[in-house]
Amino acid sequence: MKILVLNGPNLNMLGIREPGIYGRSTFADLLALIERTAKEENLDIEQYQSNHEGHLVDKIQWAYGKIDGIVINPAAYTHTSVAILDALKAVSIPAVEVHISDVDAREPFRQISYAGMACVHTIKGHGFEGYREAILYLKEHYGP
Repeated sequence: MKILVLNGPNLNMLGIREPGIYGRSTFADLLALIERTAKEENLDIEQYQSNHEGHLVDKIQWAYGKIDGIVINPAAYTHTSVAILDALKAVSIPAVEVHISDVDAREPFRQISYAGMACVHTIKGHGFEGYREAILYLKEHYGP
């Protein structure tokens, strides 16, 4: 099974950015967790991060016909990007939305998720472990 893990803006700043919300673990730590999960579960996982909305849209479109599932943390674009929503809908690849923090317990504007409208499942507030849960969800529900 091939899974694309997409991370949106500012997630490359994990460990520096608001450690009271996101913790002190770094983006490199997150990438390593995902790689370990891929190896343990015998999955082919590609990881991509961008601070640019169009690059994320391009990567979603690239996945069409190549990828079996998407794990996406659109970060701030969660609450603003109809373009990411439309790209996810266009490719019709099962996607799981992940948020490190519990966005429902934060500012009211963070409770709107455009990307989530095209996702089969959402995981919020489980920290980095949420990515592992998302990968396992896709494997269980959409894997061979």
